[in-house]
Amino acid sequence: MKRIVSILLLIFISQTAAAQLFSNDKILNNENIDKAKWSWGYFLGFNSYDFNFDYKQNLKDIQTVKTLGFSVGLVGNMRINDYMDLRLEPGLFISKRDLYYSETYFDGLSFNGSDLIREVRSTYIHIPLLMKFSTKRVNNIKPFVVGGFSTAINLSSNQDNPDDNSNGQFRTKSSVVFYELGAGIDIYLPWFKFTPSVRGIFAINDELVKDKDPDSPWTSNIVSMKTRGLFINFTFQ
Repeated sequence: MKRIVSILLLIFISQTAAAQLFSNDKILNNENIDKAKWSWGYFLGFNSYDFNFDYKQNLKDIQTVKTLGFSVGLVGNMRINDYMDLRLEPGLFISKRDLYYSETYFDGLSFNGSDLIREVRSTYIHIPLLMKFSTKRVNNIKPFVVGGFSTAINLSSNQDNPDDNSNGQFRTKSSVVFYELGAGIDIYLPWFKFTPSVRGIFAINDELVKDKDPDSPWTSNIVSMKTRGLFINFTFQ
């Protein structure tokens, strides 16, 4: 599903860009929309979260099975000049990941099939502060790159749960810090500005809450577990 959405987005952007670059029609839509000091909007989108693990011992990797999540949020934009904008994009991001452990993690221990699988549900309040660097507007399109830092609060976190994996509870921290990089294209329509974009996020801090047992088969071999993800957003301003 994620691959299909990405392909459709790429086709849409390519066709729109080609139409604007090579069309003889030079009428500019919303010619003054970017001149305002402050502007507002909202976005809808999809997300796919993953984990990046660092291990103590060279055991088989923990496999992360990702799902396509949903995102919605607001956009606040401060114009710096014709090519730079400072953006705040708070949003709600809902996702789910399943972790699959190899049986090698349980050597010498008794276990059943459910011990090899852990579900990680996340509901993030995601707050990025981003710098947007745009090219010169060509007809009714303007490509850009964006980067910055963000923080997220996981409303589904069970960080303070006294139960751990011995009771089926895989625990994650409630607060995560990311850096973000992405690109997109502003498309100026007669009534509003439509912006499809793609952005990668990469956690800076470890998100894992260790089990109480220092020899836990679920957490003892993990040095760090950091979230990374891909956002596909559709912004309306």
